[in-house]
Amino acid sequence: MIGVFDSGLGGLTVLKSFLRVLPSYNYIYFGDSARAPYGGRSQDTIYGYTKEAVDFLFAKRCKLIIIACNSASAQALRKIQQEYLPQKYPGKNVLGVISPLVEEVAQDKNIKRVGVIGTRATIESDAYKIELKKLNPDLEIFQTSAPLLVPLIEEGWSRQPETKKILKKYLRPLKVKQVQILIPACTHYPILYKEIKNIMTKRCNVLNSGEVVAQSLKDYLERHPEYKINKVKNPVVNFFTTDDTKRFRVMAKKFLDVDVEKIKKVCL
Repeated sequence: MIGVFDSGLGGLTVLKSFLRVLPSYNYIYFGDSARAPYGGRSQDTIYGYTKEAVDFLFAKRCKLIIIACNSASAQALRKIQQEYLPQKYPGKNVLGVISPLVEEVAQDKNIKRVGVIGTRATIESDAYKIELKKLNPDLEIFQTSAPLLVPLIEEGWSRQPETKKILKKYLRPLKVKQVQILIPACTHYPILYKEIKNIMTKRCNVLNSGEVVAQSLKDYLERHPEYKINKVKNPVVNFFTTDDTKRFRVMAKKFLDVDVEKIKKVCL
């Protein structure tokens, strides 16, 4: 069983890619929608919420957890990996979404100017900038926070003209800097992928973050058979949320393009 955790619904875009690239595994998706978005929370708060999610998913017998949330990956993952897991869950692992995207960008030596758009927590952490510089110190990195996008997407406003105007305003500084590649550093943003590509034009490569993370997970599973995450003939996906299940079902259909029938509400 592979656990996928997000602060709300954005991680469903990652799960969608997992189901396409790695369809023969069982998954549990957990969205902490009652406390979303995490992007404006403090580091300590995000770490506390992430620990609770990790506890929940390991209690559900997940053998590996993917934090499909950039804010949690930026603000909590390192501490989870280095301090919490060795103490409470030795032999288990939790992965994030930042490293796969950073590695994807850094391997292209023709890239000199990189743009990053994300939540306030992700951008203020400088997580992408730090990791990119480790792999290629010569990169010019330009970042912008977009705090309004996640609430608008979760409210179902992704196709509204107001959202497109706000998105265009957020992207303008990166477009002016003529970035060659853009990292959408929030798992909600694939919902706006076409709009982002149109605004940035063909001069800028906009990463398909879900596909990059899914391929990275595939490679990871092949390299780490010790986790014994076996393929199954009839895989299942179980969904859990801390908020209203009816709203989750409606939004999940938009994110996954399929009907989600069984959703359980949990309290942490």
